[in-house]
Amino acid sequence: MKRAALSGALAGALLAHPTVSVAQQYPTKPVRIVVPFAAGGGTDSLARLLGQKLHEGLGQSMVVDNRPGAGGTIGTEIVARAVPDGHTLVMVNAGHVINPHLYKTLTYDTVKSFAPVALVGTASYVLVVHPSVPAKSVKDLIALAKSRKDLTFASSGNASTTHLAAELFNNMAGTKMTHVPYKGGGPANTALVSGEVTCYFGSIGGSLPHIRSGRLRTIAVTGSKRSSALPEIPTIAEAGLRGYDITGWFGLLAPAGTPQEVVATLNREMNKALQQPDVKKRLLEAEGADPASGSAADFGKFIAAELRKYGEVVRASGARLE
Repeated sequence: MKRAALSGALAGALLAHPTVSVAQQYPTKPVRIVVPFAAGGGTDSLARLLGQKLHEGLGQSMVVDNRPGAGGTIGTEIVARAVPDGHTLVMVNAGHVINPHLYKTLTYDTVKSFAPVALVGTASYVLVVHPSVPAKSVKDLIALAKSRKDLTFASSGNASTTHLAAELFNNMAGTKMTHVPYKGGGPANTALVSGEVTCYFGSIGGSLPHIRSGRLRTIAVTGSKRSSALPEIPTIAEAGLRGYDITGWFGLLAPAGTPQEVVATLNREMNKALQQPDVKKRLLEAEGADPASGSAADFGKFIAAELRKYGEVVRASGARLE
């Protein structure tokens, strides 16, 4: 009778606080981290690195599932429709807040369909030019672009962050450099190194080898503060274009409706992982990124702000998918 009474009391407690039970048991099986891009890219490599750290912290396998296509929307949609129990997540980048301004028929809501888990890291882009270009500063480049009509900028594709970073520069500086899109950051860097184009707002990780070899000249970085990867290089804002600020970022999302306690568990483990020296080193060396920190609510506010910012940039630039 005593056992029956105790069992009943425990059952009652669990019914009264069902989310506590979920949080204590989570995860109960391998966790799937969807990467909406092909294997080998920056988002994929970070998902694999951090997935291993989550495995160590939570004691369950983290399985990376690459689902590329349509600018990342295919894989993201899979997670929007997944069971909201914390066992299906998605690693996104800044394209997550650009896509709703480009795709008219998204089957999910960028904000409402997801529960923010954690901002992983932020990374400035770097404005680089071919050494033959007679510009060594932001002011030099603006003056050159206003005096000549043949200046061009590469991008990793139409409406990519590297494209929008240059369009924002054009709009704020009053210049009209011509866009030349390529199929990815690698080809864009190759084009700049060969002198096909004038400049490129590229990822720091992808541009660093060419900067160090002297094949590209660094002008400035695009964020609101200097990059830890290139601390000696000024931001575009401090170099003369006040208010300019574009950064890339990576973050982890769960489906909307995921229990808050599960989200809090994932956020705690992710923040612990991001403070580990090997993770910091990998972020900096591979992506030129600084690790982020903060609550899930902080990440939600960040997404909302980025959604508004990129919407303004897309509208002002007229960027569209072709």
